[in-house]
Formats: sequence, C-alpha cells, structure tokens
Amino acid sequence: MTVQIALCDDETAALNKTEEILSDYEQKNRDMDFIIERFKRADELLCMVREGKYLPHLIFMDVYMTGETGENVPLGLGAARQLRDMGNEAKLVFLTTSKEYALDAFEVEAFQYMLKPVQPDKLFSLLDRFRKEIEEEREKYILLRVEGEIMKMPVKNIVYCEAQGKRQCIYMTDGTEVLQNLTMAKLYEMCSVCQALVKVGASYIVHLEHIDSLNAQEAQMDNGQKIYLPRGTYRCLREQYLDYYCGKG
Repeated sequence: MTVQIALCDDETAALNKTEEILSDYEQKNRDMDFIIERFKRADELLCMVREGKYLPHLIFMDVYMTGETGENVPLGLGAARQLRDMGNEAKLVFLTTSKEYALDAFEVEAFQYMLKPVQPDKLFSLLDRFRKEIEEEREKYILLRVEGEIMKMPVKNIVYCEAQGKRQCIYMTDGTEVLQNLTMAKLYEMCSVCQALVKVGASYIVHLEHIDSLNAQEAQMDNGQKIYLPRGTYRCLREQYLDYYCGKG
C-alpha cells in the first residue's frame, strides 16, 4: 500500500523525529510504502494542494508555527480549515505541545490530536488504525463498464441510483451521471458492500449519508437534487436513516 504523507512543522528536529518513527513502522510493515514530503510552512502545503500538484493521504500538522510577527501562533488549525474548505479529505493528525486546541480539532474532522514529543508506540497505534480504515475504504468499490472500459467506482461517491427504463442512472458526488445496462436488482446486489446504500421502492437506491433532509414526500440530497418518494416508502426509509446514524454514533 502506497501512502502519501505530508509532514508540516517549522521545527527541523520535530520533522526528523516524526519521519524516523514513520520509517521504523514502514520497515516493520513491508507491505507499506510511505512517500514523505516535508513542509516547514503551512502555506507551501496549501499552495501545492490548491494547485492540484499534491494529494496526501495523511497529514501530520503542527498546531503552533511561527507567524509573520515571529511568535508561535495556531497556524496549523487555520491551514486545516483551508484544506477542508478545498474539499481535501486527507486524514489529519495534529501534533502539538498543548491540549488547548483539542476541541477545535473536531471542527476539521481531525483523525488524531497528539502531544509532543511523539511517542513511537502511540504513533504506531495510530498508523495501525489508519491502515485498517484505508483498507476498509478501498474494499468499498463496485466495478462498472463505462464506454467499453472497466471503471472502479467508490460507493461513497454514489449519491443515488435511479431506474430509467431498462437502464440504471447512477448520480455521483462530482455531478457525473453514469448509465448502466443492468437490472435494479443486480445493481443493488453490487451496492450491498455499503450498508448506507438502501433500496427505496422499485426505482431508487439511495445513499443515506448524502441525504440532507427527509419528509413524507421527498428526500433532499446533498448534490441539490430531490427524490420524490414512492408511496409507502417514507416510513421504512426514515427508520433506516435513523438506525444508520444511531449505529454510527
């Protein structure tokens, strides 16, 4: 498994220590291939991500870094917010000497908040968890034939599927629409790798995580589209929606 890792810290010693622990983990786990990029300034990382030149899977970010005034300020949090605003979904690990901003880390969906100096056993445990989650995410794909080619489609990017005659239209988070010459039953069987994809009547498969709001008449999806619910499907969909999110919690 190849993993792009960004280390962002204005202290060389801290960068060296984190990279050393990562290298030790990599040597002990031969199937892991870490490609590490070091950044001493958060804006350098942001620039590369914004321009599409760099797409890390895992980011280690120092909370406090030297600002324009020469003082240590929480630049890492600001950079993390900008990354999320860009739509970057990298696993984000904050490294810091203080617990002060631990709650703020939740706002940017941080993967972990760790205190310096970084302890090898704690970082190894984090990497084990990261590895497990990535492996689970990579398992949740369906293979579709698109224009004569086989395409690997992440199920998390499916907003919903709709039956259109003898074909099925799959609406994706990026706005694309993928037509398939499959039965709804076959497509639903393929989507069963993801418990968040549920059948609604005879015409729809809906991704529960992409529902913004729900009432007896319609489901408002987060891509701006509405699904007008077939008669008698609301109660079941509502229960599936609540069960799914209660289960996640």
